[in-house]
Amino acid sequence: KGGRQDLVAKEKAELDILLPFLPPQLSEEEVEKLVREAIASTGATTQKDLGKVMGALAPKVKGRADGSLVSKKAKDLLGSSR
Repeated sequence: KGGRQDLVAKEKAELDILLPFLPPQLSEEEVEKLVREAIASTGATTQKDLGKVMGALAPKVKGRADGSLVSKKAKDLLGSSR
């Protein structure tokens, strides 16, 4: 957007250095499995229980999965478990 290719190259170089130190990201299937386990362990049955499910998931997925993906999977699964 700003045409600053020098900054783009610098940011990419920094990212290449940092990526090996980050935990591996969970796949969508792994996230779904963890969400199903959290739903079962919390006894959640409706979307009103989303907070309980997300609370149980938070320590397991922190830094390893995108929060919006986790939330979407939980909402989808709670919505379909009526």
